Amino acid sequence: MSDKVWIFDTTLRDGEQALKASLTEDDKLRLAHTISRLNVDVMEVGFPVSSPADFNAVQRIATEVKGPVICGLARAVTKDIEACGEALKPAEKSRIHTFIATSPLHLEHKLKITLDKAIEMAVKSIKLALTYTQDVEFSCEDAGRTPHDDLCKVVEAVIDAGATTINLPDTVGYVTPDEYAAMISYLMANVPNIDKARLSVHCHNDLGLAVANSIAAVQAGARQIECTVNGIGERAGNCSLEEVAMIMKMRSDHLGVNCDIQSEEIYHASRQVSQICNMPVQPNKAIVGENAFAHSSGIHQDGVLKAQNTYEIMAPETVGVPNNKLNMTSRSGRHVIQHRLTELGYQNGDYDMDTLYQSFIALADKKGTVYDYDLEAMIYFNKISDNNDYYQLEFLNTTTNSQTVASATVGLKVNGELFTQAATGDGPVEAAYTAMRNITQMDTKMRQYHLDATGKGENSLGQVDIITEYQDRQYHGAGLASDVVESSVRAMIHVYNLINRAQQVMCLKQQKKAG
Repeated sequence: MSDKVWIFDTTLRDGEQALKASLTEDDKLRLAHTISRLNVDVMEVGFPVSSPADFNAVQRIATEVKGPVICGLARAVTKDIEACGEALKPAEKSRIHTFIATSPLHLEHKLKITLDKAIEMAVKSIKLALTYTQDVEFSCEDAGRTPHDDLCKVVEAVIDAGATTINLPDTVGYVTPDEYAAMISYLMANVPNIDKARLSVHCHNDLGLAVANSIAAVQAGARQIECTVNGIGERAGNCSLEEVAMIMKMRSDHLGVNCDIQSEEIYHASRQVSQICNMPVQPNKAIVGENAFAHSSGIHQDGVLKAQNTYEIMAPETVGVPNNKLNMTSRSGRHVIQHRLTELGYQNGDYDMDTLYQSFIALADKKGTVYDYDLEAMIYFNKISDNNDYYQLEFLNTTTNSQTVASATVGLKVNGELFTQAATGDGPVEAAYTAMRNITQMDTKMRQYHLDATGKGENSLGQVDIITEYQDRQYHGAGLASDVVESSVRAMIHVYNLINRAQQVMCLKQQKKAG
């Protein structure tokens, strides 16, 4: 049996399902490029039949991202398979991942069909998928609560139909490592054609066992782990890519397996996923958390100074954590910025140096010293803003004190034309938002407002992330500035531009239908 374990990344499919606002097509493409640099074997990038936007995102990633197998998800339904196959056509390597539930609970209450009917649907779907690609994966949804003999029956049939990867997910995060390993072992021993397919595992973290279950399954013979960057996903999340990758790297002597993940790209990918998906990483998160390589105890600090491996089983550099902090000022040249960004894991194509340098000089003049986290934030916010945006902030004036209501005057360019409005509110942010709403005439509803400091201390930048609802769709807006009110305004402008782009796409579709 091969000692290589395939890494199947589903950050852009299962991971995205957990977000309060869907990623834009550009955001998904940006993350796809970042995740591909991890050297994952397979990248599941969407559910094409679910919406035109998801179909377009899958198709664009299939066209532009090279390296991993590009995979789309489809239920065991004809229209799903067809949409998936069409979206994946441009990919140099593609996989269709189809599934149906197999547990008695799901069959009876959700699908209202028999196991034999589920097998019939699965076989039909696999044969249809094979007309688009020879790489077909089948998942027994809720395998963790499916009787072993039922699983054997399903797995044998779908392998005979042509599935080359069989996924056995713990869909609800219910089983324990010994139970999961026993399930894999039972299938290995009792399915006669099991050698014709690769066994895969997909674990959820409802009981905090996703990583442990995945490793136990590998020890029992599974050779693909489905996981996400930072462990994001439905409910409590998915198996964490960085954790299983580093477990196999650090304990290959014990496990006897390995994977092809470029571990030096892990920290960069983690930061990108956290920023773009608006999902902060907990400080004590293994591998990528802020405290993962921090030592507070005097005994620990003394030990690390004498010999790093006394209290660190891996060096921060192995997962791409920068090993020094280079603080830059307005006197720092472009080559210094580029060098530091390379150390942080960025490539030249990740940013436009002319635009970034202008933002860098403006920030350096305002706050004096620019730090690593400032550079990373500027790259992201330069990506989501454009000089050609339909809505642009021209100026902002606010007044507030403890004795009177706050007021704000906002100058907003709308398609190049300047509009000015003044308003009052309980605070300067509310006043500014009221003024902007009066200009745009968009009745958005605030669902979440989060203010965070990008960095530490008084030199931190204020990052505002908001989730707003407009016409039954939620949008994630982000803003960054040294002033928190300006950050809030820029986050709302981000939302307005996302709404405008969505409306333009809808108009184009209506025109195509009419034509």
